[in-house]
Amino acid sequence: MSKSIKVFSPATVSNVTCGFDVLGFALEKPGDIIVARENASKGAHINQIIGSQNIPIDPLENVATVAANALLKHLGSGAGIEFTLYKNIKPGSGIGSSASSATAAVFATNQLLGTPIKNSFDLLPFAMAGEQIASGAFHADNVAPALLGGFVIVRSNDPLDVIQLGTPPDLYAVVIHPDLQIKTAESRKLLPKQVPLKDVVTQTGNLAGLVAGVLQHDYNLIGRSMKDVIVEPARETTIPGFKELKKAALNAGALGAGISGSGPSVFALCKGATSAQKVLDSMKSAYQNTHIQFDIYLSAINKRGTIEILD
Repeated sequence: MSKSIKVFSPATVSNVTCGFDVLGFALEKPGDIIVARENASKGAHINQIIGSQNIPIDPLENVATVAANALLKHLGSGAGIEFTLYKNIKPGSGIGSSASSATAAVFATNQLLGTPIKNSFDLLPFAMAGEQIASGAFHADNVAPALLGGFVIVRSNDPLDVIQLGTPPDLYAVVIHPDLQIKTAESRKLLPKQVPLKDVVTQTGNLAGLVAGVLQHDYNLIGRSMKDVIVEPARETTIPGFKELKKAALNAGALGAGISGSGPSVFALCKGATSAQKVLDSMKSAYQNTHIQFDIYLSAINKRGTIEILD
């Protein structure tokens, strides 16, 4: 019987308001699951995708196979691997759908081959290769937290420099995902080509404050720092009801709220599970007025990242 492995990789929130392309964190739920199995044919390919009908299975177009084949090429391996992908994160959701699949595939491939790459950090470039197929950009602010867990800073994509921050113990996230699709590559076209210096200074101060708040477990500082004066204003009109949703979250006691990734998902950070439940109820009530279908999640910050599932 051929060897197989089952892997879970979590959804993620990237940008985190003022941290465009440099800051992200992992969620406990939802997440994609991949079952990887040895196969007689060379290279990685998709056997089946469960949960979505609009994802290509061509090995050159699927983020999971592109990522896994990048790793196999690096290792000089002629192994054959087939994936069954359980797609629990909708594509274009803004919570790292492509990153979750790519990361799960790379992690599973490495495990199936006997972990030739021992340090998880060294798997990131291969997951990024898969992510690039979907987003059009070679960046790690989704794949890094998906793989490593917790809050992650991407100081540089080239050369790759990723720093894990740790996580305040009582921090929770509420994420609402409207049943809309926004492609990252298209959303990037909305961003300004030039930014006033005063906005750069404001944004830099907020990002520094947010990182300090996470490191010091200072929830008030986290809340004061969660303000985006550059990216959010350019993208907020693509999400119906965004301003009302953000206002509902803040009025219910959220530390801060903003667009997750390129949208349409909107997230809020909260201190404590009780506060997070109040914020969830408020956001849910506010968004029902739009008559747009949505999913909503309450999650602690996922500190484990991508893991093997032992049945």
